[in-house]
Amino acid sequence: MARKLKTYQTSLGFFDMAIAAPSMKAALEAWGSKSNLFHQGFAREVDDPDVIAATISKPGIILRRPVGSDGPFKQDAELPSDLSREEVKDRPKKHRAKPGKRSPRKMNDRAGRTAASGYERAQRQRESQRRKEETARAKERERREQAIAKAQAAIEEAERAHEQRAGGIDTERAALERRSQAEDERWEKQKEKLGIALRRARG
Repeated sequence: MARKLKTYQTSLGFFDMAIAAPSMKAALEAWGSKSNLFHQGFAREVDDPDVIAATISKPGIILRRPVGSDGPFKQDAELPSDLSREEVKDRPKKHRAKPGKRSPRKMNDRAGRTAASGYERAQRQRESQRRKEETARAKERERREQAIAKAQAAIEEAERAHEQRAGGIDTERAALERRSQAEDERWEKQKEKLGIALRRARG
């Protein structure tokens, strides 16, 4: 059975963000936060009927509005062109909980079930998208590892071929050295014999 949704709000950068989710943990996961913004005072459950209505109409979808503004939350919110950093800095933050909450507008059971089902559908879509991205990253990692392995194998093969050729050259060089030495020895003996013959001929 789908869990009843609640609306949660936080701020990030130049935007306030709100989402309808079954729990604080689910909201943090949707926002991609690794720390507990609720315990840190940077997120809270919303009791504003307009914000609740906006998020419940798009459960599981992160809605935004310019930080510090009172405008409606939208899926594709844009900052006003005249909003400067100083204005953003000087505006009071509205994400901290305040005493004296207004009573939230109640939803009927059917609307609650529809919103919860919508949230679960959006969550499944996010998880599917995450799996696709993880699969794509895994394929890219595998392709890169295969390319590295192929390049490494080519280097090793080229190194073996080089060592084989160098070994052949060393063998040929040693054979030539032996032949050169043998030729020098033969020539020395022949020269000595010819010199003796020459001296005898001269008498």
